[in-house]
Amino acid sequence: MATYLLVPGAWKGSWSFEAVVPLLERAGHAVHALTLTGLRPDDDDATVAAANLDTHADDVLQVLDRSHLTDVTLVGHSYAGMVIAAAADRADGRISRLVHLDAYVPRDGDSCWSSTNDHFREVFTAGAAATGYAVRPPGNGDPRRRPHPLASFLQTIRLTGALTQVPRREFVYCSGWENRTPFAGLRTRLQADPGWQVHDLPTAHDAMHEAPEAVAALLLGE
Repeated sequence: MATYLLVPGAWKGSWSFEAVVPLLERAGHAVHALTLTGLRPDDDDATVAAANLDTHADDVLQVLDRSHLTDVTLVGHSYAGMVIAAAADRADGRISRLVHLDAYVPRDGDSCWSSTNDHFREVFTAGAAATGYAVRPPGNGDPRRRPHPLASFLQTIRLTGALTQVPRREFVYCSGWENRTPFAGLRTRLQADPGWQVHDLPTAHDAMHEAPEAVAALLLGE
């Protein structure tokens, strides 16, 4: 039995993986899906304003501690690539596999802001104009989306190098939105890195909604 910990991207909660979780559980595995601080329905404005990348990495570590998890497959979508990298670097060997699902793969000193493209920097800037600390969800999407803590997009990550000791590191590139994706250059970089395995999915960014069976199959190694 494997243990999966699923971390959603910006503006979303654990519900982001609602179609994938039962597929993994049906295969006999333990699954934990996380909602990050500042994205929970009962989080107040002060909580949203204070949450940053370190806060979100601590959210992951608290799940590992509380549930006494080891040998974990840690999955992060989009922004959560930053989160799972920071958490895995601090997890004292409890992560056995990292899966960046169309997600940022930072190096030391990167931030989501520095790693993304101009389109998303504009989304962040415009979305935070009303409050200065919370980025409203862009466009028309799932009504469960919530304003995302701006500080988590801006904070730079600090990596010790422990992340490179995770035995399996995988990047999933979703090719169905190539006009806007910030991950094309990242895909090229990781394809040339023997420490990474790169997968392609012909979906738009939210692969877990569009093709949950394909995402589950990839996570199950099928």
